[in-house]
Amino acid sequence: MNVLLDRGRDHAIAVFRIVVGVLFMCHGAQKLFGVLGSKGAVSITDWPSGPAGLIELVGGALIVIGLGTRIAALIASGAMAYAYFTVHQPAGLLPIQNKGELAAVYSWVFLLLAFTGPGSWAVDNVIAGRRKQEQAPLVGANA
Repeated sequence: MNVLLDRGRDHAIAVFRIVVGVLFMCHGAQKLFGVLGSKGAVSITDWPSGPAGLIELVGGALIVIGLGTRIAALIASGAMAYAYFTVHQPAGLLPIQNKGELAAVYSWVFLLLAFTGPGSWAVDNVIAGRRKQEQAPLVGANA
């Protein structure tokens, strides 16, 4: 029964990771390319919008495919915490007051992914599987 629960959890985390990563990528595309209802593109050298857009686009893509998930999620979490405390928090104490709910939620969501890992269907798992195969002793080999 635990195996079924573990598989279900891993699949749920994977779906969660993919959906959140795509949404995060959309924010980056909006900033960097001026698409998806944006008022215009920003240069990646415009602080802090440019680097934030790059983190959103590239980090979101890495999270979607599950490559370097924990590191990408940790960087994305930090970027969103930075956005919350520098852009939103000065306008009011609580996220509901300062319109920083999305930044706060993304920060916590990515921190969760940094700790849980990518779940199923991730490139990280393929790489880990190959490493495990390479390290496994050959069957029938003399020790």
